[in-house]
Amino acid sequence: MKHKILIAGLIISGLFSSCQQFEDDYLDAPAQSTLDASVIFSTAGLAKGAIDGIKVPFAETNSYRGRFLPYYGLNTDVEWYNTSQTAGDKADLCVYDAKPSNTEMNTTNNAYAMMYSGIERANVCIQGIRQYGNPAPGTEMGQLLGEALTLRAIYYADLLKSWGDVPARFEPITSATLYLAKTNRDIIYKQLIADLGEASTLVAWPNETAYTSTVEHVNKAFVKAFRARLALAASGYQQYPDGVRRSNDPELSVANMYALALKESREVIQSGSARLESTFEGLWRKYNEENTAAGGESLWELPFSDGRGRMLFTFAVKHTAAVDQFQANGANRGGVAGPLPFVFYDYDQADARRNVTCVPYKYGAAVNGIAKQELGTLDTWYFGKYRYEWMKRYVTSTNDDGVNKMYMRFAEVLLIAAETANELEGPSAAMPYLKEVRRRAFSSADQAVKVENYVNALTSKEAMFNALVEENKYEFTGEMERKQALIRWNLLKANLDKAKQKMAELSARTGQYADVPATLYYKYQADNVSLDIYGLNRGETTNPGVAYSSTPWTWTGTAADAKIASLYKVGVNPDNRQFWPIWQVFIDGSNGQLKNDYGY
Repeated sequence: MKHKILIAGLIISGLFSSCQQFEDDYLDAPAQSTLDASVIFSTAGLAKGAIDGIKVPFAETNSYRGRFLPYYGLNTDVEWYNTSQTAGDKADLCVYDAKPSNTEMNTTNNAYAMMYSGIERANVCIQGIRQYGNPAPGTEMGQLLGEALTLRAIYYADLLKSWGDVPARFEPITSATLYLAKTNRDIIYKQLIADLGEASTLVAWPNETAYTSTVEHVNKAFVKAFRARLALAASGYQQYPDGVRRSNDPELSVANMYALALKESREVIQSGSARLESTFEGLWRKYNEENTAAGGESLWELPFSDGRGRMLFTFAVKHTAAVDQFQANGANRGGVAGPLPFVFYDYDQADARRNVTCVPYKYGAAVNGIAKQELGTLDTWYFGKYRYEWMKRYVTSTNDDGVNKMYMRFAEVLLIAAETANELEGPSAAMPYLKEVRRRAFSSADQAVKVENYVNALTSKEAMFNALVEENKYEFTGEMERKQALIRWNLLKANLDKAKQKMAELSARTGQYADVPATLYYKYQADNVSLDIYGLNRGETTNPGVAYSSTPWTWTGTAADAKIASLYKVGVNPDNRQFWPIWQVFIDGSNGQLKNDYGY
């Protein structure tokens, strides 16, 4: 059963009274309480409630739930907002043209403020546990301090990847620190990496304790994996006010940070505390079934209660009807974003990840409560990783679905190990990790060629690196991790331009997509709901017979060139727009301390 974050009002109001000055500007300030920090942080049960309180801002209306998760991470060389061509503030967030006055974001309660609210809650907890809790490794208070440090790092990591340099707050707010200027992100990255190093000594491995038996609590495998991810981000290319470059801080050099990431990822792998699920479809079925048991592939999930969160609401295979046999979440749920149209055709046809990731149909109008799959058009695909039809729970909220965000999984640990081993030790050291990822993607009959021979042929660092860039695409499309990866590889605009060219070739059936069929044939399976489709695979051009109906498989609706061009705003260089601007309401409320860089 999914954990629900339920905090006693007394604990919240007493504990976070130090947030009041900050929240007077940005939030509704909580009421004062007589509950003392020394009581809370010397009592494990109360301290746990306080730690859960750090997670509350994730689920606030305009925070991760409804603003950050639905928009950050689109548009990449594999994913896009499905109506990017429709001008407006929603599309601007995705097409690298967000402005400080963006109406989706320019409010005092949006994700930027909620992240700082979560950071302030974490700061209060960290200070209190250090002062009153005796947080030693292997103790309950040690686990809670490690979790607080990690949750603070999550908020900061998402601030850094979305806004670049931001104010650093690692102590509870005082009147002297109410208004702060931006801090060089290198300083923040170094603090987060140090904090996660400490946290890794405090928290238990998955299933080592009852507390870490669920991925809704922080565990050592996640902390180490997340530390590895941050090390790569800190040392990677990114936009600074003086241009796109790597950090100039010698502590954040590629040599240092890749060594750290390789060490941490190898320790997670060698621990045996997490593993790939046996099948790719099984991984995503488990996710949609809301199985949060630790020890599998999911390392940590951003926890939503049943009535909060919009992962399926936003990203699922689209359901047209307000109510059908799979959901009662409202009309036209899911389908806001999807894979770029060529991604399906870039997969090896035998790759088991393809049909899970890329879905060409939606569920149509319900007749007597039953909706059928209906084919769309070549330019609109859906993420098959998110499916109401795989849930065990029937969603009845018309505003949220309650499905968690899987924040990091074990496959990323393997690919981090491969990338860093390749850089530091050469391609042969990377091969075992890449093989493990690909082995799951292909049947045993195909593995000699598509795993062993394929990987063994990657004998140069460059060839291995290029293969890993592609493997990340096949593994993670639809998880909105690609944007930061392209940025740190210095491939953002270059790969977006390649994606535009691929879409143009697919639309015209030229170049590498000349053999993609122009007609699909379909019939309904025995359940009279699911489609049996012929013609999706390259070269499937023979009419399969009278049992099948046919439909053109073409780019329709918005002119192909206009929609393709909308991957990023015409006239904008994505490499000069890697971050969102700080929203105007925060600039105006900063007492002159904040400003936007990058030409905003």
